[in-house]
Amino acid sequence: LICRGLASSASRPREDSWLKSLFVRKVDPRKDAHSNLLAKRETSSLYKLQIHNVKPECLDAYNKLCQEVLPKIHEEKHYPCALVGTWNTWYGEQDQAVHLWRYEGGYPALNEVMSKLRQNKEFTAFRKERGNMLLSRKNQLLLEFSFWNEPVPREGPNIYELRSYQLRPGTMIEWGNYWARAIRFRQDNNEAVGGFFSQIGQLYMVHHLWAYKDLQTREDIRNAAWNKPGWDELVYYTVPLIQEMESRIMIPLKISPLQ
Repeated sequence: LICRGLASSASRPREDSWLKSLFVRKVDPRKDAHSNLLAKRETSSLYKLQIHNVKPECLDAYNKLCQEVLPKIHEEKHYPCALVGTWNTWYGEQDQAVHLWRYEGGYPALNEVMSKLRQNKEFTAFRKERGNMLLSRKNQLLLEFSFWNEPVPREGPNIYELRSYQLRPGTMIEWGNYWARAIRFRQDNNEAVGGFFSQIGQLYMVHHLWAYKDLQTREDIRNAAWNKPGWDELVYYTVPLIQEMESRIMIPLKISPLQ
């Protein structure tokens, strides 16, 4: 029994070391911000992701109100912003609206739009009426990964999946390095819409936006990726970087450029 105990104790450090090697990744020190290393350099677009939890009895009225007001902001030439997409969550949190905006010109464009909207009486009335319909709301300011597709309008009908990942602090560069290779496995069916990482709001957040014809097509495409050599290895190395993850299946509103 004593010998068996000694052998067990001697092997435990080796087991602990082996386990740590699976989950602790060594990354070279970086001397630049994530935004400079990972974002598109040829553009200076800033994105805003809005998530609104709507009172269940108000969802239809909320959608109608948004469909009346949001296109006016999108089409107004004096506002340097564009509505990328607007959806209701179908599977995931219920009675939820998701909006994605792009600001051409980064933070100065965002400040310009917000300043002009504060002077817009119709928008002020819209916000007040909308506020009575909401349980909660949050937003994030995002940049797009340099290696992801540019989110551009597309015809439907499609369903959309927003996959959100809370990464472990300090792993954003490593995530970007792996996904710069992984994205090539997911381009065959034109399902990759856009990839973003947070700058303000909940930090170390990554959002991948996908489009599919329906849920069965989504299942088929995702299963097919596992038949491609190299996909399994990239999943193996990225999973330990994640603290939490969430998937939303979303249906676009009629006004959404992403249909």
